[in-house]
Amino acid sequence: MTKIALITFGCAKNLVDSEVMAGCLAQAGYAFVDRPEAADVILLNTCGFLRASKDEADAAILNALALKHRRPGRRVIVAGCYVERNRPELEARHPDVDAWIGVRDFDRIAEVIEGRAFRASGRTFLYDDASPRAVSTPASWAYLKISEGCSHRCAFCAIPLIKGPYRSRPAASILREAGALVGRGVLELDLISQDTTYYGKDRNRSSGLAGLVRKIVECPGLAWVRILYGYPDEITDALLDVMRDPKVAPYLDIPFQHSDPVLVRRMSRAMPGRRALKLLEKIRKALPEAAIRTSLIVGFPGEGRREFAGLREFVQEAAFDHLGVFTYSREEGTPAYGFGDSVPEAEKRLRRDEILEMQAAISARKLRAWKGRKIDVLVEGPGEDDPGVLVGRSSRQAPEVDGVVFIDGATRRPDAKPGLLKVEITSAGVYDLRGKPAS
Repeated sequence: MTKIALITFGCAKNLVDSEVMAGCLAQAGYAFVDRPEAADVILLNTCGFLRASKDEADAAILNALALKHRRPGRRVIVAGCYVERNRPELEARHPDVDAWIGVRDFDRIAEVIEGRAFRASGRTFLYDDASPRAVSTPASWAYLKISEGCSHRCAFCAIPLIKGPYRSRPAASILREAGALVGRGVLELDLISQDTTYYGKDRNRSSGLAGLVRKIVECPGLAWVRILYGYPDEITDALLDVMRDPKVAPYLDIPFQHSDPVLVRRMSRAMPGRRALKLLEKIRKALPEAAIRTSLIVGFPGEGRREFAGLREFVQEAAFDHLGVFTYSREEGTPAYGFGDSVPEAEKRLRRDEILEMQAAISARKLRAWKGRKIDVLVEGPGEDDPGVLVGRSSRQAPEVDGVVFIDGATRRPDAKPGLLKVEITSAGVYDLRGKPAS
């Protein structure tokens, strides 16, 4: 039996694509191994969003090819966004790669491995509820991709060039998959997309994301549904209203990118700092317990000391619960490519670290307010360092990007089935909480 090592880079959307490839390959009779050294085929699903992600993929390709050269017959196949964006360049740089596949034919990966020729599909692959999918996240939660592509034209972003325009999945397909996942014991569904809040607009669905979420929460056995990757100017009253449902996590992931009005306009974004603060006030009034995550870009062309100082003030005033910072990556083909790259890389990193240091203090302050409270925690399993401690997340913590809750003295065994547990918070760190089972 051919053994495959499937390695995924990049975002949660990439992970779902890999899960579909794994499902297709398992259905075709292939086996999987964790270590590439033990594999007959090394399959890399790459990210091509930023220069750093491309560098990571290049290093992984070189490592895989080194393993190939050590054992005749081992093959290396590279897939994903980096291939879609830069295939001719990659083929020239890595001629020993056995096959390349972009983002259009993930469901035909078995044909690629078997060396069969086929004509590439005309548009980006978007799975449905009938697609084989080997979910790889912990048993208590799963990602649910509701669309593919993006119809926004943010000046810095290559995603539309890679993935094409926005395409919503039919609501019926999403609901069938949601029901199947919850039926298998999944308690948390995390909705993902290049822009979840755009859902349905390409189909002229007036109910959009709010209508979809209203139907998902009807799944019996679902603990909560979480909305990830939303655009600030698409946070509607209807969406905030449906988020009052106890089965919707009080959590919004809203990338503002910057606060300076001139830079926001150059980025082809729609919400500078003053308007963003008003939106945050509106969200917190509608959802007092809401946790808000954002992402920012530092070092965008034209960001001088004044613009960066304004961004610092914005972060301090906004008091986000969670925050990520990217250093600007100049991507060929994007509208911003012609702006140049005026901020040195070292200065970009300094600015990123300064914002993250500010956010660490904000996060620690906000988490201290939870000491003594009793909250529901979705237990994922025992901790890596101490199997006697359980690890989980509250509804205010998204998987893989936010902090966790460590649970001491848990009454259930570490190997018990994951589930919801009422936890009394006893202490707080910078990003994580600690607690004990509530009495």
